[in-house]
Amino acid sequence: MSPDGPGGGPPGRPVVDLRSDTVTTPTPEMRRAMAEAEVGDDVYREDPTVRALEEHAAALAGKQAALFTSSGTLANQIALKVWTEPGDQVVLDARSHFLQFEPASMALISGVVSRPVDSERGWFGPAEVEQRLAEPAYGTVRTSLVCVENTHNRAGGAVFPEAALAELGRFCRDRGLPLHMDGARLFNAAVASGRSAAEVAAPADSVSFCLSKGLGCPVGSLLCGPVDFIEESRTVRQVLGGGMRQAGVLAAAGLVALDTMVERLAEDHRRARRLADGLAELPGLRLDPERVETNIVIFRLDELPAAELQRRLEERGVRCGAIAPTKVRMVLHHQVDDQGVETAIGATRDALAG
Repeated sequence: MSPDGPGGGPPGRPVVDLRSDTVTTPTPEMRRAMAEAEVGDDVYREDPTVRALEEHAAALAGKQAALFTSSGTLANQIALKVWTEPGDQVVLDARSHFLQFEPASMALISGVVSRPVDSERGWFGPAEVEQRLAEPAYGTVRTSLVCVENTHNRAGGAVFPEAALAELGRFCRDRGLPLHMDGARLFNAAVASGRSAAEVAAPADSVSFCLSKGLGCPVGSLLCGPVDFIEESRTVRQVLGGGMRQAGVLAAAGLVALDTMVERLAEDHRRARRLADGLAELPGLRLDPERVETNIVIFRLDELPAAELQRRLEERGVRCGAIAPTKVRMVLHHQVDDQGVETAIGATRDALAG
């Protein structure tokens, strides 16, 4: 829980903010590292802290090189621009971050179109890609990239199954198709599956991951991949206005996060499951706790509009996200403790009762 701030909950009542894991604030250790960071001009590649973060991130992701970017959206769009040519099509999940939260970016920046796959849990396999490769199109349209999301936000933080992802990776390599992983919550996937981030990302040619979600940093994402891919990505970042100067003050927090905040993600997962178990007992909503794999809990409401539940919870000091007319999302992070979870369950019970 966090104390009230501007626009917070009722006076004197702590706020349990479950809207997203992007609402986290830096830890004291991060703030100290930021204040003491050695810096230089990163556009000239002279910031030693950024370089250290990029090297560390690449090693953790099992890739040759990495590029520090200001956001996950920028990292993803750079990857799309590097892997594709204007007029190409990209195969990806219909509820992916690319389509839900980066609206029209691939068309505006890269001049490519999407070939979405409808899936229940946010993942698909070679058969779905093969189908889209074989679909007739007007003229000649080249499919040049396949994108996956792991964990999958709109699928409730679902982890892409290891065997299925490996199979998709082999298929893409055989077809000469690059595979990009939007791994905004890559480390959640790793912790939940008991594997390293490098193992999770191994089937992908490139992977992006966020520092500013469960890892608790104020800003930043990394794009990781082959050396030549990252070199071209650096140029694209500059073209898109993403070059940063003394960015070591931000990168310093990322180094702390990668060293201190990864293993503790298991606590977020445990609390998400406790939240799901508690909510599933309440009348008026539908939720299968067995599907909660990481730190995201999504449920449907039988009658009450999601926006109304959101309003009632806000009055009770709990914040959530109404992501559809009858669908609500709650996300755990390091600033929500066990008491915050119990508060959220109790507040939801009261809010559903009116």
